[in-house]
Amino acid sequence: MIARPSFRTLRLLARARDLWRRGARGLAEMLPKGLYKRSLLIVILPMVLLQTAVTFVFMQHHWELVTRRLSESVARDVGALADLYSQLPPGVDDTFLSNLAAERFRMDATLLPVGPLPPAMPRSFFGALDPLSRTLPNELKRQVRQPFWVDTIGRSGLMEIRVDLGDRVLRLVTRRALAYEANAHIFVLWMLGAMIVLLTVAIIFLRNQIRPILRLARAAEDFGKGRDLDFTPHGAREVRQAGHAFIEMKRRIERATEQRTAMLNGVSHDQRTILTRFKLSLALLDNSADSELLQKDVDEMGRMLEGYLAFARGDASESAVRIDVGALLEDLRADAERHGAAISLETRGNLDIRVRPIAIKRCVANLVANAQRHADHVWITAKREAQFVSVLVDDDGVGIAAEHREDVFRPFYRLDEARNQDEGGAGLGLAIARDIARSHGGDIVLTDSPMGGLRAAVRLPV
Repeated sequence: MIARPSFRTLRLLARARDLWRRGARGLAEMLPKGLYKRSLLIVILPMVLLQTAVTFVFMQHHWELVTRRLSESVARDVGALADLYSQLPPGVDDTFLSNLAAERFRMDATLLPVGPLPPAMPRSFFGALDPLSRTLPNELKRQVRQPFWVDTIGRSGLMEIRVDLGDRVLRLVTRRALAYEANAHIFVLWMLGAMIVLLTVAIIFLRNQIRPILRLARAAEDFGKGRDLDFTPHGAREVRQAGHAFIEMKRRIERATEQRTAMLNGVSHDQRTILTRFKLSLALLDNSADSELLQKDVDEMGRMLEGYLAFARGDASESAVRIDVGALLEDLRADAERHGAAISLETRGNLDIRVRPIAIKRCVANLVANAQRHADHVWITAKREAQFVSVLVDDDGVGIAAEHREDVFRPFYRLDEARNQDEGGAGLGLAIARDIARSHGGDIVLTDSPMGGLRAAVRLPV
């Protein structure tokens, strides 16, 4: 029979799983988001880890091994000199010991008067990391039977060893290089140099591989915003295939748009011909009340037809140019005031952006017309915000309830349930405005206005 895990075990597992997920999400937030940086991280991270492992595992082991062998040799020489002095007959000149140490052991040997040895040198943090400060005293304990003192912590290239011989103190000064591997840094520098060269090659290679992908992304963004394209596929085979597929998709979309535009132009011509006949027929009739009502209906049909065709046709045929949005809004304000509207305009910052002028003017004009229909005064504010240009249209009307603010952007949707044609349009003004804003990479959001009515905020990317 299989034992079931206890409730406490399940809780611990659930908590561990939750901690793992939180750690994974935190790590994902710290990691770069771009393809170039992630690809570079994939190349750099294993290389750095490998070099670090080689340096701290192999080199550390090799350095300590070589230092221990060299320290053992130095300790053996110190023990031999101490034993030799003990075996010399009394009265022998001390110069013999000095010459022997200098010629055979490459040490500067002197005999000092008897006295206490200096206290042990304090170890600093970096001195504790030096393998010589640990290895040489241990080897001297094995090779020298007399009390000794050693100084290997100094910053100079020398080290000092003193051995208490009873009646004298043997002082030995030699180079630190005799007791440890002094050229280990050459291998580390070689590894760092090779890693820098490899990383430079990887950065150059990845940059050349990522650049065609970025160009394809920019081309797709420009196409979505209705801008002119100058794109030729480059890069790896798969990237070129994606580029050719994008160009073919662009051609199909343009061909479909052209066919739809041609069809709508034909429909528009035929419908306008019929409306013109109606107008001519009404012009021949007497000016009676019935004829005035028919004339009004014909005019309303013409406006509705223009709205339908404008919504279906869009403004994709217009080329994007760099303009001053402030000047465009000033023209819009002047046109509205000539028709008796009360509009205030305020502009702040640099408003030069690349857009389709007629489309943007129509977008803001639809918002202004919608505000004028339900308010006494309209305020237009245009300002620069980081990477966006914001155009705010405020009014002092009754506004729109929050639950209906997204519905009004649907084509043919009207808040007037009776659909009284005398009180409004066909329900396409806001739909056309948002379609234009989104075709430029922006959007329109409806919120409460500080003037008491509705605020329509248009954001256009720079």
